Amino acid sequence: MQQIHRLWDELADFDVSQCDAAANRLMTALAERADISNVTWAGAVRLTRGERADSDDVMRRWRVAATHSLHPYIPPPHRIWDKPEDDPSMDIPLRDLGRFRNYTFRRELPEAWFRSAFYRQHYGDRGIADATFVAFPVNQDCESHFGFWARRPLEDEAIALITYALRGIKWFHRRLMLAHGLLMASSPLTPTEHKVTQLLLTGASEKRIAHQLGLAGSTTHQHVVAIYRKFGVRSRAGLMSLWLNRPAAQGNGDV
Repeated sequence: MQQIHRLWDELADFDVSQCDAAANRLMTALAERADISNVTWAGAVRLTRGERADSDDVMRRWRVAATHSLHPYIPPPHRIWDKPEDDPSMDIPLRDLGRFRNYTFRRELPEAWFRSAFYRQHYGDRGIADATFVAFPVNQDCESHFGFWARRPLEDEAIALITYALRGIKWFHRRLMLAHGLLMASSPLTPTEHKVTQLLLTGASEKRIAHQLGLAGSTTHQHVVAIYRKFGVRSRAGLMSLWLNRPAAQGNGDV
């Protein structure tokens, strides 16, 4: 397990503004240790009581609010989650909610499922023979899910390694959720807000952020204001304090 411990040390060395790069490093390192064709991350949140959900909601009020992948989706699981179907594979992530867990297609689903139309459409026709997932509850309403997609059945050793690697880094799961506005924010960040947030955490000025993202200065400022509002802070220092997991004095906006 020394390789995993070194990987944890590497992740800790990434700056808070390099969340996507750190996620890619983690995904790449674990993919190299098994016959993994792609790795995905999903931030899942529970709908509040005031938010509408159908009475027959197969996802039990849970929704995927943000995703990140090492390579373009193979398959595109976000499409399944956006419009979930009543299939046994959709029930697996909902077992033991609120607890750290690992689940694998070949372990959890009957052989007949791998001959079903659902499997062929979403996985088999895309070359996916197996997948293993790790779910990490960050709090009662937010979970961090990693998926590892393989072109052949996964071996127990690979599953155990992946599970161990993701079990010991709660701080990293929390940082991923924060980076996408899924932990402290009032609503998920848009893709542009996510990019602006990462640059804000580097200390870049609004002028520099606008130039780097190809945005007008006024548009960039609007994004910054929206980000502060979503996170309930009034300054860059307040935003940074969330990643440091400590309170910060709220002053006027520092732009």
